[in-house]
Amino acid sequence: MTKREKIELAITNFVRGGDNSDVDLLESVLHPHFRITNNGFMGTSGITIIDKEKYIATIKEGIFGGLPRKMKIEAIDDFETIAYVKLKLESSENYFMSYNSLVLDTDNEWKLINNLAVVESKDTI
Repeated sequence: MTKREKIELAITNFVRGGDNSDVDLLESVLHPHFRITNNGFMGTSGITIIDKEKYIATIKEGIFGGLPRKMKIEAIDDFETIAYVKLKLESSENYFMSYNSLVLDTDNEWKLINNLAVVESKDTI
């Protein structure tokens, strides 16, 4: 498998893990220092940062995830041991523009370390 294919697989598993509330799949692709960073998260003002532990808990509790999304990879840039992936996602309720940072971890697997996303409700469009 090429480096690009491995990066695409990691990002696809991240999206599928959320869509299917698959905590085991998410655990396999999220770096221990994973963070979600958002500005204006769910209508709040300011910056919200969610760490891996809290993100996994919200998936388990059904707060996040559970809705299938269409995914389109807009861009992949990789630089040896780091990569950047820009995604467009669409669920039945929201549009997402997602900027993701990945690192090549010590196990030689690509792991997501940061997700910066803009979520727009279809109700407001």
